[in-house]
Amino acid sequence: MRRGVRVAVDVGSVRVGLAACDPSGVIASPVRTLARDPETDADVAQVAAEVRERGAVEVVVGLPLSMDGTEGPAALTALAHARKIALAVEPVPVRLVDERLSTVDAHRALHAAGRREKQFRDVVDQAAAVVLLQAALDAERSSGRAPGRVLPAGGAPGPAKRRKARHGRTARPAGADAAHDPDERPDATEG
Repeated sequence: MRRGVRVAVDVGSVRVGLAACDPSGVIASPVRTLARDPETDADVAQVAAEVRERGAVEVVVGLPLSMDGTEGPAALTALAHARKIALAVEPVPVRLVDERLSTVDAHRALHAAGRREKQFRDVVDQAAAVVLLQAALDAERSSGRAPGRVLPAGGAPGPAKRRKARHGRTARPAGADAAHDPDERPDATEG
């Protein structure tokens, strides 16, 4: 398990949820919810400030893939936002992690805690960021591999076309070779 604080970002259409983990990467905790600001990107600047303040070693951005593993409109929106974050936090890497059901899980957890829908609108995005980050931490701990994929420096090139997962294996970008993919090894260095 790689050591270091990670900041997770759940990109919603109206709000952006933030979560962070402890330096040992054991547990994710909510940080705050930001208003999404596509005109001035003030939320991106706030994410970058949070990353600097916490000395984060990585930013985890949820990529809401379609149930068949492809990148639909929601994933493209999150990817565009992740590119902006990558530019703002450089040289800290931004890792894209599948978060198909994190918001659904966050809604369930908040309902189970006795909260009503109106009471948790402002916290559901940060709860989803906690679900996303905890799942990423748990996956890395159990597999020994860093989850998802690193967004290339500068946020380019365009989104990778995804192929469907087969036989319970995680879908990878088309043409990716796990044996030669540095993002698949937990000790990979960013370049």
